[in-house]
Amino acid sequence: DITVLVDENATYPEQVWYTIAAFLFIVGCFQWGSFTPRLRRGGTATTNDIQYKFSLRRIPLAIINFYRVVAFRWTLEIGQSYTLNVAEVFVTVAYIALLLIYAFINTTSVEGQKLDVTYWCNRIAMLASSQFPIVTALGTKNNLVSLVTGISYDRLNYIHRMMARTCFMLLCIHAVGEVISSPYGASLRAGIIAIAAFLVIIIVSLRPVRTGAYEVFFYIHFLGIGIFLVGGYYHTKDAYGSYWIWPSFVIWAFDRFIRMIRLVVFNHSYFGFKSGTGTMDATTELLSENVVRLRLRRPPHFHWCPGQTAYLIMPSVSTLPFEAHPFTIASFDPSFPSTAETEDQSGSGENHGTQELVFLINVHGGFTKKLKEVAAAKGQAKVFVDGPYGPSSDLSSYDTSIFVAGGSGISYTLPVFLSVIEHGKSSCKRVVFIWSIRRTEHVQWIDEALIKAVQLAPPSLTVFIRIFDTGALSMSQSTEEDSSRSVPTEKSGTPEQDVANGSLTSSKLLLLRGVKMENGRANLDALLKEEISMASGSMSVSVCGSQGIARTVRHALRFPVSGPSSILSGGPSVTLHVESFGYA
Repeated sequence: DITVLVDENATYPEQVWYTIAAFLFIVGCFQWGSFTPRLRRGGTATTNDIQYKFSLRRIPLAIINFYRVVAFRWTLEIGQSYTLNVAEVFVTVAYIALLLIYAFINTTSVEGQKLDVTYWCNRIAMLASSQFPIVTALGTKNNLVSLVTGISYDRLNYIHRMMARTCFMLLCIHAVGEVISSPYGASLRAGIIAIAAFLVIIIVSLRPVRTGAYEVFFYIHFLGIGIFLVGGYYHTKDAYGSYWIWPSFVIWAFDRFIRMIRLVVFNHSYFGFKSGTGTMDATTELLSENVVRLRLRRPPHFHWCPGQTAYLIMPSVSTLPFEAHPFTIASFDPSFPSTAETEDQSGSGENHGTQELVFLINVHGGFTKKLKEVAAAKGQAKVFVDGPYGPSSDLSSYDTSIFVAGGSGISYTLPVFLSVIEHGKSSCKRVVFIWSIRRTEHVQWIDEALIKAVQLAPPSLTVFIRIFDTGALSMSQSTEEDSSRSVPTEKSGTPEQDVANGSLTSSKLLLLRGVKMENGRANLDALLKEEISMASGSMSVSVCGSQGIARTVRHALRFPVSGPSSILSGGPSVTLHVESFGYA
């Protein structure tokens, strides 16, 4: 009986690993397959020749869209700021069920006692310990899971937290069993220290703490993980379970080594440490009360794709010199491969992009609050850049692209929007850019880029820019806002009224065809449904903003708008890309 028990404690964690590996492989196949342009397109219909005819050949596309809506647009909304989609709920429930099943099967003793503590106590700890390597990997920036599945590390962060909390639950059950069945000794003391550290980590990783005091979370998380793993190693050493613990140190060290190499190579070679010319200096500018723009010279060999992020290390601003904070790169790389053909033809490709790395940073507390103080004094800061990280959405194969941003969310949507316009071989026929701002003068953040985008757009591409000033809604306008803001128009706005406090450049922007500024909130539901009614083929919707904006867009793109009946009848196949503010 003891031999069987020991064998089960060893084989069951391995079987869990095989199950997870198989699941990741399947997810990887679907994820990489979704990058195929053929799967994105909605048949032969285009926006120039809309055909709404029922076709059985569109059944595979209808199934794909049904899966997208159910898995990623049906959500479980908790409070005002927390949302889980069906895919995340399914993975969570399936993972917890998998571990609990393996923990409590075959736990009847030879005497017939069911759920014998001797059987499940150590086994449940071994199952939890076996998950530490993958939990650690999911918390790093350079990990094998992202490589296999094609899902970026930031999107996997929810899975990292969910798995960690599940392991904590299993360890609490194990602790109860240990207290019941094991004498108090050195091994038990190490286990108590480890689980106490784990409890602190769980508390500081809760969303209110992460968003309200990120630096506190960062420091305690860093220190607590070390205490937990060391304590866990010594606790499991006598039970021959420590071989599940030490790989976590290796995985964490490997990620740090890769990031250190990138820091040394990029910043030493590209930012001119030897010459001491101060090319590491970044200029700061306070654009508004809550937004700081940070600029630094683009290193000659530093390249990124639209929508990617970079980690910034600013020793003179942060509390600790090695703090790294992620921000989306708001500028467009002039050497982005997709623009090569356009640049060669025009002869002035450098003017299409920028020689700077630009970041639009939301001010909260801690690090960003200190950065705001530097920007208020129009100071400079030394910056180390680590990156780029994250995927970039290739929208060149879509017939219609819609971008929705709120405030500094244009850090993500603007470079992707520019990439669609600059793409030499893009099949896109229509682009709609929707931006909600709180004050009219915020248009000046990106007005020059938008003017260039409209002017450089090829004749085959129709560009519409809709800007909504949510802070300028007057009492006289409020009764008419629902009807006035939901009808798209190609007419330009009135610069004298819409940008009374704006710049001359902003006035020029509103004089361009297809550009309009309106007062009040954007009726995203009506805008999106109207665009879908006019489109066919394939459509992408890219969103970056508050949870409220993301929720509204998800709701608008559910059934029947993206349902099987719409797809089978020739409606567009809609793909949704969502980037959210803050830490997930």
